[in-house]
Amino acid sequence: MRSNAGAKPNRSRKNAVAWLVLFSVTLAFPVSLLADKKKKDAAPAKVPVIDYSNIVWPNPPAVARIRYQAFYAAQKLSQVETTSTKKAKWMDRLAGTQPASESGKVLFQLGEPYGMAVDSKNNLYVADQKVGAIFIFNTETREADLIKNKQHAHFVRIIGLAMDDGDRLFVSDPGLNHVLVFDANHTATDVITEGMAEPGSMAIDRENRLLYISDIKLDQVLVYDADSLKLVRKIGTTGHNHELTTPGDFAKPSGLAVDADGNLYVCDTLNDRIEVFDADGKFISTYGKNGDGPGYFARPKGVAIDSDGHIWVADGMQDRVQVFNQQWQLLIVFGGHGLLPGQFQGLVSLASDTKSNRIFTSEIYPGRVQQFRYVTDAEAEALGKEKEAQRTKKAAASAPVEIKKPETK
Repeated sequence: MRSNAGAKPNRSRKNAVAWLVLFSVTLAFPVSLLADKKKKDAAPAKVPVIDYSNIVWPNPPAVARIRYQAFYAAQKLSQVETTSTKKAKWMDRLAGTQPASESGKVLFQLGEPYGMAVDSKNNLYVADQKVGAIFIFNTETREADLIKNKQHAHFVRIIGLAMDDGDRLFVSDPGLNHVLVFDANHTATDVITEGMAEPGSMAIDRENRLLYISDIKLDQVLVYDADSLKLVRKIGTTGHNHELTTPGDFAKPSGLAVDADGNLYVCDTLNDRIEVFDADGKFISTYGKNGDGPGYFARPKGVAIDSDGHIWVADGMQDRVQVFNQQWQLLIVFGGHGLLPGQFQGLVSLASDTKSNRIFTSEIYPGRVQQFRYVTDAEAEALGKEKEAQRTKKAAASAPVEIKKPETK
């Protein structure tokens, strides 16, 4: 039989070690718990907010005439339920036709935004030819909605947008050779097909009730009655395979704009110029020639008119925007290749919101729309006077005080 005489001391030592470990854990536990609680209670680090308000053209100390405000690229939206049981393609998911079986949320990303328009509620509409849907951005809350392919309408390749004063939306689809018309509730109500081959950019003359549509294939601008949607006339000569250079004719016309007097401005893209016509379709003037210097154009694709009548031209090859007065004097140039605010990659279109003095630009390569604030002539004059008054006041305050000597008798 084995003796247990030495077992008690060993057990005592083991018990002592066990109690020591337990005591250490007990002491450490509240500390670690408190540390975890502090971590949980600590406020999350704030993400620094970038101040875009200082991005202006021209640079100080000159009075700013253009202010960068924001950009639009993507927006998270809930999935859209459909009756389809097949797994949708990636492009269908972006366009809003993803089956309900694919749960979760999707990042709706602009693919190749082109034409833009603004409604009476300051919402920005963007036609995306790659996604095949129309994005509707609330410019105040940054929320977005979609006019979706295969749900609200059928799209193949949407390019141009135009909005009338009743919030009717016109959408050109050269893939289907027609223009769809949506009412203010985004319901498709009409389709225009008469006389067109490959409709592109559009503009509306709200005073004269005219809808202008550039047709790249025909080398013409088609003019419709904005109410009856009937073809009124065609501007330019067709059938010459983009080779005409005579004033009043076009080689792949693209961007369109209408000024306050009802004059039509047309980007004659392959001829590197802007042509101007009156409301009756009569040729007025042309400006521009090929080049990369200030005042020259290299594939102009977008044109817009601000509230002071200045002409904004988007140059597709140079990725820049040039602003001219009515005498075609160059006022300012900004842009260049890049992804920074105010730079562009694949610049294709301009839109002017004269009510809020905003200018929008769209780029197809990064899938981005940028928003700028135009400082009007009246605002700039007031700012200039305010700066001059401050300068005068500062100069007077810093001027040395003249001390008069006492007169001697």
